[in-house]
Amino acid sequence: MNADATDARTPDLPEAVREVLEAIRPAIQADGGDLEAVCFEGGVLTVRFLGACVGCPSAEITLRQFIERSFEAVPEVTSVVAAGA
Repeated sequence: MNADATDARTPDLPEAVREVLEAIRPAIQADGGDLEAVCFEGGVLTVRFLGACVGCPSAEITLRQFIERSFEAVPEVTSVVAAGA
């Protein structure tokens, strides 16, 4: 997925959040997956897993150990959650 698709779905996404998403996306794509921002409200970033991430038993670990930690330097983000299927 490219940044344009993320921008179209979440026009109010802070620039710092966009930058982190774009920085981590290649690592997720390297395993055949992808992610998109669904919404950002009240400090909670909701992301949707795509591709090989859908149904992957490691998706929750990826969310907590990699994605959420990647946002630690972005004070606007208090938590990251996965959108339901």
